[in-house]
Amino acid sequence: MKTEIGEYIVGAYLKIIKRCNFVDYNIRPPGGGREGLNELDVVGLDFKNETAYLCEATTHIRGVLYKDNKTTVQRIKKKYERQKKYAKNYRSNFPEWHFMFWSPVVPRGYITSELGRIRGLELVINEEYTQRIDELKEKARELTNDVGNPFFRMLQILEHLRKQ
Repeated sequence: MKTEIGEYIVGAYLKIIKRCNFVDYNIRPPGGGREGLNELDVVGLDFKNETAYLCEATTHIRGVLYKDNKTTVQRIKKKYERQKKYAKNYRSNFPEWHFMFWSPVVPRGYITSELGRIRGLELVINEEYTQRIDELKEKARELTNDVGNPFFRMLQILEHLRKQ
């Protein structure tokens, strides 16, 4: 499955800011069958701090919406449940887990209110998403080496453009 730009954004944050040793995309649970059809968008592992990040990335710039508000919340809850199941079944050796939902534009109101009620799911949405991008831009100004992430490399190029 093709890695989407939103997934690369999350991966850059996990690698550069959170210092994950391992970041991978579109991870499918082993074993195949129907269960194997469900993917995790981004998985980051920080071996030094024994911390794992399981992330869903939805990059709808006109606002995250699947059919209607209620369906949108239910789909995100379902994805969160898959993250927790994956953690329990395949990565139990990490004592610390972060389950995250990333989206640059989430309409305020019902969706943000209902998502805010999901205990244990870190929301990186709207202003928080922008803040994380700003952190990456700051790092892109500092670093010149290619870290193997196309989104971060693009930020580096943009931050190092000559104006003259």
